[in-house]
Amino acid sequence: MWHLFLKIFLVLILLITGDNSDILLNDNLKIIKKNLAAPVMELPAEKAAVLAGDDRVWFFTKRADEVQPIASITKLMTALIFLENNPGWETTYVIAYDDLIEGGKLNLFRGEEIKLKDIFNTSLIASDNGATIALVHATGLSEEEFVKKMNEKARTLGLIHTQFKDPIGLSDENLSTAREVALLAKETLKVPEIREATKSKDYKFATLAGRQKKIESTDYLLFDPADNQFTVLGGKTGYTDKAGYCYVGWFADLNGREIISVILNSAGKNDRFRESKSLIKWVFDNYTW
Repeated sequence: MWHLFLKIFLVLILLITGDNSDILLNDNLKIIKKNLAAPVMELPAEKAAVLAGDDRVWFFTKRADEVQPIASITKLMTALIFLENNPGWETTYVIAYDDLIEGGKLNLFRGEEIKLKDIFNTSLIASDNGATIALVHATGLSEEEFVKKMNEKARTLGLIHTQFKDPIGLSDENLSTAREVALLAKETLKVPEIREATKSKDYKFATLAGRQKKIESTDYLLFDPADNQFTVLGGKTGYTDKAGYCYVGWFADLNGREIISVILNSAGKNDRFRESKSLIKWVFDNYTW
């Protein structure tokens, strides 16, 4: 019975303080708002959501159920499907002409023979379109078959507003919501290979011919000065004209509490990171659990 009283009490606090967060209370997680006089979070980004990393508790939402393109955040789902159909982590693949997709920096070149683990890391860390298409082709599936599996996985995860038309995010028909992007991120964080890749500032590897390569992350928060009261655990960026500047990241405070933050359709390349930092700080400053 006291569980019910606690839920009612917390809901009343949120109503009284005018908080624009949409909190889903859970019997296994007790949320306390530390600062009842805290101002409502004002966020310039068009859509956003913040989810507790270990439970379905929403600390903040802004137009979080509105559908929009998600650009290269798509690659998180691509990584999941690739790993489910992985022909071998140490297997090599020769980059083909069909793998060379326009958009973004070109890190891999036609004719290079590279281990799949290195192509995988290039896809997620550098958000490399060619590397991502190479992963798809390496599974032996057609792009249509691969995308079908991506959509089936979305349904399995309960992502009813999420759909994919390509595995890299160039299509503006790759759609989701801020809320469902957070849930997708939560699922991908269960996979060690994805978690490790998305927390890497850079990555070095060599082709089988011995050519040395170094790629850098598109997640600028990984390079942020270490004066924050939280740790950046990783993230994935995305951009198209229609999607705007997008970012999903995962973070931990000094006590190890993790959250997932989503910013969609921010105005600028760096704005999405500034807004993420402000939102993360606001959550950790105002809530304890």
